[in-house]
Amino acid sequence: MKRKGSLSIFLLATGMTVLSQDAGVFRPDSLRRELKAIPVSSSLHIDGRLDDKEWSLAGPSPAFIQIDPLQGMRPNFETTVRVLYNRQYLYFGIYCRDSLGKKAIRATDYKRDFNQRQHDHVGLSFDGFNDQRNSMALYTNAYGVQRDLLNFDDMYTDLDWDGLWKVRTTRTDSGWYAEMAVPWQTLRYPRSRDSLQHWGFNIYRNRRLTNEISAFSAYPRSFSFLRMAYSGQLTNLRPPPPGRNLRIQPYLLTSYDKYHNFTSTQPDKTSVRYGGDVKWAITPHSILDLTFNTDFAQADADRQVNNVTRFSVFFPERRQFFLENASLFGTGVAPAEDFSGGSMRIQPFFSRRIGLDDGGNPIPIDAGGRFVYRSSKNNLGAMLMHQQGSGAMPGTDFFIGRFSQNLGRLNRIGALITAKNNSGGHNIVSTVDGFFRLSESHQLNMMLTHSSTSATGKQGMSGFAQYFFVNNQWKFWWTQSFVSKNFNPELGFVSRTDVIATTPGVFWYYRGHKLPLPKLIRAFEPGAWFEMYHQASTGKLTERTISLNPVWLNFQNGGFVGYIINHSFQRLTETFSPLGIDIQPGDYTYINHQFYYSTDPSKKLSGGVDYTLGNYFNGKLNTANLHLQFAPSPHVSLQAQYNQNQFKNVGDPLTDKQVSLYSLSGRIALNPRMQLIGFYQQNSENNLANYNIRFSWEYEPLSYIYVVFNHRGFDNTALKRQTEDHSIFKISYLKQL
Repeated sequence: MKRKGSLSIFLLATGMTVLSQDAGVFRPDSLRRELKAIPVSSSLHIDGRLDDKEWSLAGPSPAFIQIDPLQGMRPNFETTVRVLYNRQYLYFGIYCRDSLGKKAIRATDYKRDFNQRQHDHVGLSFDGFNDQRNSMALYTNAYGVQRDLLNFDDMYTDLDWDGLWKVRTTRTDSGWYAEMAVPWQTLRYPRSRDSLQHWGFNIYRNRRLTNEISAFSAYPRSFSFLRMAYSGQLTNLRPPPPGRNLRIQPYLLTSYDKYHNFTSTQPDKTSVRYGGDVKWAITPHSILDLTFNTDFAQADADRQVNNVTRFSVFFPERRQFFLENASLFGTGVAPAEDFSGGSMRIQPFFSRRIGLDDGGNPIPIDAGGRFVYRSSKNNLGAMLMHQQGSGAMPGTDFFIGRFSQNLGRLNRIGALITAKNNSGGHNIVSTVDGFFRLSESHQLNMMLTHSSTSATGKQGMSGFAQYFFVNNQWKFWWTQSFVSKNFNPELGFVSRTDVIATTPGVFWYYRGHKLPLPKLIRAFEPGAWFEMYHQASTGKLTERTISLNPVWLNFQNGGFVGYIINHSFQRLTETFSPLGIDIQPGDYTYINHQFYYSTDPSKKLSGGVDYTLGNYFNGKLNTANLHLQFAPSPHVSLQAQYNQNQFKNVGDPLTDKQVSLYSLSGRIALNPRMQLIGFYQQNSENNLANYNIRFSWEYEPLSYIYVVFNHRGFDNTALKRQTEDHSIFKISYLKQL
């Protein structure tokens, strides 16, 4: 108890110190930087060379400003942007000067929505309505690989939104060029005829070799260029009035399924399916999506995870239809990269509850629709889906409704309702939430949720409140969350029920202002955080972890090294069985140590390791996670991962056990539009072996041909080898009207 009290006092004192500092977080400039777009009557040939004569009509952008590592300084590498437009497209010509030319360029693969830490790239953000909250972002690396997303409040992101736009790049001895053509239909802006418009706009560049970030309009380095309050302006635009903007994407699919040693005989089967999606931008503010015989054959397969914690594993959504506009329907608290939610995740709506069973196997979706309305004042969303019956599971209808009201420039309150209904009864979850950005650095986030299940007659509650502060030198958070014993969000996800969680923490970002750091080190980032969980129904303490992170060094090249010590208390009220080892009820106190190391992830050969050793309940557990990537060129990328959990004298009876999980993946790409991707994983726990091989060809923008092979094999309880194999051919075509 003394340790717990001391840490709380330390965190509160740190918080007061934090509140008294600003540390380089400046307010947005009232005079916004401007970049003028020039109208042209002709169409440009997009080849990444910027040699069309029209480009000479556009003046270059003002000089960029360095964001990181030296905020506010002049960049070491110049970037210029020119903008043209006609009645069909908005064009961008970008030149990224580099004294080392092609030799300096870093890129590890051709994956769409690439990892920004591994690539030279530029990103453009648009705020067509000038509400300084919503943004659309388009990125490209030096090889013309695309990444795009929708963002709200620099907080909620739809990373898997795919816009229709074109980019080509060239690489020279003096740097690299990017030429982009963005159809007006892809963008969102007010309806007006022949009147000038000025949009919120920013563009940033990461010169990956030196990890230097610069931008057209400056923003604090602790934020991102998606914080549109800091954006400049793209001026002199006369876009055509938004048209009907109808996008139709039908598909045709044939598949062959083969099963072996399943308890219920499943014959080999060949099938043909067809369906598709329709997207209609009814107005600049509202979009209707319709789906029929929804198919996700091209989605990435789930990876196996060996879980040794008392919290349920959260598998992310990978299906395109549900990923788009996911941020509007999202609310809740989750363990982010900054640990601000601890290990708790409360999510009233989790789209994987639709069209997938508990094992991640697909259940056919007959049809569905989604309507989204966004404006500077409020946001509205509704989703309705019908899922076929499958085995013992009856046909099911799902409804999700979301409304949020913007208050002032930075705040928001909202409500969410989810309903699941079938012959077995219904489950309804109602949520109210609020987000308040008290200033550029301070924010408050909260939520309260109620569930009702007709089959059991039980009702439950959950909720959280979180204060969060960040500037260039400090990050501080305090999160309180609770979940009642009977809380049951059948269309959501919660990592633990019957719990009250307290999870504060703090990080210090030190850049060597007083004590200079060695040149290879960019920042020293020590921290401390605290997780405490009480059983909600009894008030008894069930788990407590104090984590101290005295060493965390970020290198200039993007690598890092760190050390964390964890002091844990666990009170088990029932048997806990991680990876088949039974640990009996009782009180357990133990300490373990975590070591982290990563090399520069943008190099041709990169890797990292995190290793945990020490005590675990009544015994010991050493856990190793290793990864290695070899990318001799962006055309070829190979990765290997290894996870090992080694138990010693754990459980009752005392058990020694080693569980290993191996993963291999590879990507071979002719260009960003034609790729062969493979993944293999083997788990010693149940002798499970999975592989997924996928060929994809984007033969027209957002029109694809896929050839997919899936295999899954494992030993069942009778020690019989069960296998299933699926071969799929799918073709889709996108038509924009």
